Amino acid sequence: MLSEKDGGVAVETTGLRARRKRRTRDALVRVALELFTGQGYERTTVDEIVEAVEVSQRTFFRYFSSKEEVAFAVQDLMESHYVAALRERPAGEGPIEALTAAVFAAWDTVEEAVSEIIPIDLHMRSYLMIESTPVLLAAHMRRSAESEELLAGLIARREGLDPAHDPRPRVAVAAFGGVMRAAGRQWGRGGDASVEAIRTVTEEWLAHLGPALAADWRPPSTPRNA
Repeated sequence: MLSEKDGGVAVETTGLRARRKRRTRDALVRVALELFTGQGYERTTVDEIVEAVEVSQRTFFRYFSSKEEVAFAVQDLMESHYVAALRERPAGEGPIEALTAAVFAAWDTVEEAVSEIIPIDLHMRSYLMIESTPVLLAAHMRRSAESEELLAGLIARREGLDPAHDPRPRVAVAAFGGVMRAAGRQWGRGGDASVEAIRTVTEEWLAHLGPALAADWRPPSTPRNA
């Protein structure tokens, strides 16, 4: 039977082991993203990553199933950060309003969310790398579809709807997600990889979501058959 002292040692040992695992995982993410953004995702091998971190391939695959998974590790963290922000939005906000406000809440705290793993500038460069790498962009689109299902479920619960029978949550999230992807592409072409730049572009594009869904875009003086 462990004494109180022995129990304390066991807890401390377990805590130390967990911290070491977290440091190893974070190091793999950081080095992988540095290599991906520096020399290209497809040119980087798992061997190069583990050699730089001084661990074995077996250790890498203990944390990640593939290069793709490590490439999206911080993106997954940010998605969780965004979902948490959406859950905290006031119940009185409408669907698009809540989705939009959660985006800016997440961007306002992005550095805090990722800085324990990687520098914020590496996160932004990684975002650009994903957008410019065809195999990762395809994976990003697949993952976005899965994310939209999650968000549609959250919006449906906020509104007291059943998404299996009411399409509006999925429609709203699909429209919102489309604007977010378009804004991301626009930001990627702008040459400014800062958080401030993507926040500004996102704000501008989301401001057009409502007007773009309006029934008639033409000025009153322009007839429909013109």
